[in-house]
Amino acid sequence: MTAPLEINFARLDAAPASALAVLAAQELALSPAVQALNTKAQGLVLKAAEAASFKGKHKTSIEILAPQKLDCQRLVLIGAGNASEHSESDWAALGGYTLGQIAARKATEASLVAEVAGAGVKPDVLAANLAFGAALRHYTFKKYKKKAEANGNGEGANGNGGDKKAGGDTLEKLVIHCADPDKARAAFEGKRAVADGIHFARDLVNEPANVLGPVEFADRVKELESIGLEVEILDDATLRELGMNTLLSVAQGSARPARVAIMQWNGAKSKRAKPLAFIGKGVVFDTGGISIKPSAGMEDMKGDMGGAAAVVGLMVALAKRKAAVHAVGLIGIVENMPSGTATRPGDIVVSLSGQTVENLNTDAEGRLVLADVLWYAQERFKPRFVIDLATLTGAIMVALGKDFAGLFANDDKLADQLIAASKATGEKVWRMPLDKSYDKLIDSRNADVKNIGGRWGGACTAAAFIGRFIKKDMPWAHLDIAGTAMDAPKSEISTSWASGWGVQLLDRLVADNFEKTEKA
Repeated sequence: MTAPLEINFARLDAAPASALAVLAAQELALSPAVQALNTKAQGLVLKAAEAASFKGKHKTSIEILAPQKLDCQRLVLIGAGNASEHSESDWAALGGYTLGQIAARKATEASLVAEVAGAGVKPDVLAANLAFGAALRHYTFKKYKKKAEANGNGEGANGNGGDKKAGGDTLEKLVIHCADPDKARAAFEGKRAVADGIHFARDLVNEPANVLGPVEFADRVKELESIGLEVEILDDATLRELGMNTLLSVAQGSARPARVAIMQWNGAKSKRAKPLAFIGKGVVFDTGGISIKPSAGMEDMKGDMGGAAAVVGLMVALAKRKAAVHAVGLIGIVENMPSGTATRPGDIVVSLSGQTVENLNTDAEGRLVLADVLWYAQERFKPRFVIDLATLTGAIMVALGKDFAGLFANDDKLADQLIAASKATGEKVWRMPLDKSYDKLIDSRNADVKNIGGRWGGACTAAAFIGRFIKKDMPWAHLDIAGTAMDAPKSEISTSWASGWGVQLLDRLVADNFEKTEKA
């Protein structure tokens, strides 16, 4: 994992670091922040901004070297635009943008004044969200940059993501100046836990498949017992004994055995509280099996475990912030390879649910993994709901591009809760149809169900397949994150190939809808 950015909070009148960032709302409404540090500096700063035609437009910046009357070597003005219109996620994005602007100046320590004229949120919430965005933007994955380490220019293969950042990204400590540091620190505490969960998920997705196989993935999950999670690993023999045959059919072409990892967080005071269940697809590498993929871009299939990574990241966040819920996360971890033992197109297997599945395309494998894990989760834990995440189909990217995840749900209330969490966090979802017409397309003439439904509506027929393994009256949502979990569009809070998408969304879902109402 990337060495975390040290984030502290201080009073507005505390001495700043050598690099100082100040937020300026539209039309240069920066006087409260500047006055808090040095009243005499205001006129000088405004004059410099005018000379540079800087007017506080959102996500713009100027730098003033050795500013007079201010005790810092450089001052960076950050445009906050119309501050009254910004949401919490907007402030987090601005925190990420600010971190990027500071880091580009090759500072090791910096200060940020978390005061903006006209901001529509409480000062402590503003400071916490700026800090959250900065923490997310700080992430890098350069642990295999051995040449850079040898030259003394960046991270090396030290096994933890590196302690120093390459090039200008040398920032190690950020002090956020605000009106009430204690309140800001308390507001940030839970967000820091979510950032840690996102970083953990990004690390998993970024790892190459030769390093992170099913066994290694499971081992990393097992280590999370150190933060208070109960972790159970089901090995290959146990999975066979249980009858998880659809999951095992995906893994049987690989020399690396399958695993299922089960994580529990028991934060509810009531021991009888039903758990919230989160299920993730963990295909550590997907060649497509016998239905092999084209070679172009196949290296990206190391990220086909983005759903599993998000579930692990969520459980990290819940444990670290001691969420007042009972939650369980289950991930099916396999590798899909072609070999003499691999599943053939046309093979029929008996799933854990007892339904028979005809595998017509071995590259439609993730749904087979989810089928058994979902059924097991419902049978064993009898949860309040189940939500699965999977980098499942290219079809969802054809429909929605790479900015939105596809949301399928059999329960309107759960869907609405996810949509509300999406709007709050900026992790965008779009509800897609579940309809009997799609369900008919996966009827098989040789078995109970087939794993593909034809050319059209691929994301919808994939969801329909998963729906066959959801028990009656069980609230369920499926998130197809193929476009958002890996190689997603870069943003102010994520410049990584792996985004860690889903951790924020689900943590917010839990916090807003279940944690406060849990009879804890």
